[in-house]
Amino acid sequence: MVWGSLGLTMAAIVAAFIVQKARDARQPADLIQSTDAPSRPGGPLPVLFHVPDFALTNQTSRTVTRSDLRGQAWLADIIFTRCAGPCPDMTRRMADLQAAIPTNQPVTFVTLTTDPEHDSPAVLRTYSDRFGAKHERWHFLTGTKKQIADLAGRGLKLTALEKQKEQQENPDDLFIHSTLFVLVDQQGRARAVFESDDAGMKPKALRAIAQLLHER
Repeated sequence: MVWGSLGLTMAAIVAAFIVQKARDARQPADLIQSTDAPSRPGGPLPVLFHVPDFALTNQTSRTVTRSDLRGQAWLADIIFTRCAGPCPDMTRRMADLQAAIPTNQPVTFVTLTTDPEHDSPAVLRTYSDRFGAKHERWHFLTGTKKQIADLAGRGLKLTALEKQKEQQENPDDLFIHSTLFVLVDQQGRARAVFESDDAGMKPKALRAIAQLLHER
């Protein structure tokens, strides 16, 4: 799935800017090293950008739209099921966050695939079950290449690029993609970005989610 080198370069620049902006906006309390969900919200998070409408299919073959997620905070990333690189670690980190947040909280998790031609709802369901995903609160989404590109690239500022055959290190080394988590608020606005391989990502994400849940 090639989305255009120029567009990807611009998206990467935008993503880097968003990460830096989110870093600059962190409150001192965000630096507290905690392993559980925070009990006190910090200061307001910046509004980074608005997420456009979308309609994609999840692992139970249900259509999921932006309207379905309204009123919930949601954390999004992008992976593909054949990935032998960072994707399993990213999904495990998302699973840790799912386990840390009580099911009665209005928080949802969204994972997009870069590989919709392979990652059908059935394939995504098998993959999601490996990581203990609760299907009612963690959506693994697929669709057409254009639909994925619209939400991932233009909507969430997550990049993805299909590798050329000569660049692949093994048969499953198919894509280069963002390893960021994007936090979206109850009104469909991106409010924070986290580096998935940051050792402190979990407490930072939990604190930011708590801040969104305390907003009026």
